[in-house]
Amino acid sequence: MRGYKRDCVLSPLFKLLEALLELMIPLIVKDIIDNGVGSGDSGYILRQCGLMALLGAIGLAFSITAQYFSARASVGFASRVRRELFAHTLALPRAEADAAGSSSLVTRLTADADKLQSGVNLGLRLLLRSPFIVFGSVIMAFTVDSRSALIFCGLVPVLAAVIFTLILSGIPLYSRVQSKLDGLTRIARDNLRGTRVIRAFRHENEEISDFDAQNEAYTSSTLFAGRISALLNPLTYVIVNIGIILLVRSGAPAVDSGRLTQGELIALYNYMAQMIVELIKLASLIITLNKAMACADRVAGVLDIRTTMHYPETPSAKADPSANEVEFDKVSFTYAGAGASSLSDISFSVKKRQTVGIIGGTGCGKSTLVSLISRFYDVTCGTVKLNGRTVKELT
Repeated sequence: MRGYKRDCVLSPLFKLLEALLELMIPLIVKDIIDNGVGSGDSGYILRQCGLMALLGAIGLAFSITAQYFSARASVGFASRVRRELFAHTLALPRAEADAAGSSSLVTRLTADADKLQSGVNLGLRLLLRSPFIVFGSVIMAFTVDSRSALIFCGLVPVLAAVIFTLILSGIPLYSRVQSKLDGLTRIARDNLRGTRVIRAFRHENEEISDFDAQNEAYTSSTLFAGRISALLNPLTYVIVNIGIILLVRSGAPAVDSGRLTQGELIALYNYMAQMIVELIKLASLIITLNKAMACADRVAGVLDIRTTMHYPETPSAKADPSANEVEFDKVSFTYAGAGASSLSDISFSVKKRQTVGIIGGTGCGKSTLVSLISRFYDVTCGTVKLNGRTVKELT
């Protein structure tokens, strides 16, 4: 986020200013009902309605400004993440890239970075605003009637417990969903790269079956995570509506006895309604942040990969004009995690202007041998030389 600190401060600040104006609206409605409607003063009602319209316009301006700063920060952040991730991926030796998986790297560079961008954008705008409205509604309810406000105090801990329980259960589920997406990307990528071979050997049906199986696994994981997240909205609705029932049940006798005015009861109801709206926004935000946190772990996992292959700043030896162009000396190579060597005790040399053909069946190690010349991999044992210098001595 370096370079976007100002945006990260201004975006939530303008959202808090908008929220502050929103918390004033129920008090104005209370005054309209108690003072304007009760006395039949049309002029007072119109003046207060004009004040509400003015506060709404100012709040809209604050909201648009907050959106501008959050968009700048989130897009800039995601662009930087993609750039760093792409550069880091290109710098990885083939061994580390193979271990991470090309399909997984593609997913992290695209879908994961997009979810990170959405998480930062929504987080800057709503992560402070929604809790501010919720706790602000409780505080404003105490200014209207402290006895009725106790209902608000009972609701907030229950809602917090529900929300955080679903948060903790959701993060690992979304990590699992993204890993399934890696597999789907891998199959699609392999099919696009190998279309001619698949058609030549008439393996379309087998490939479609493999894709369908992976797609089904991804779908079921997504649905399961979605069902857990979907519990958030109805649970918060039920809890808050129970609070509204309790509020009306205790408030109606208070209005009859004169302890509360009609406007004050409406104000309390409006603060409860504001809590419902903000808790729904907070629930959606939490789902988005769950996905973003899971994606952040995956992106960080790639950035944390440290290369095992190091290059000197300058060549440690000069080229020998009389040496062979390419020389393998008792070279063996085994892929990471493989059960057997791909190459064993290979020795040969190629002179300048000499052409050599490497012939063998599929999987015998032809591509592996060529990859060792350009040092895509380091040999397990033996040496590979170019112009008399080992490839490890080259920049």
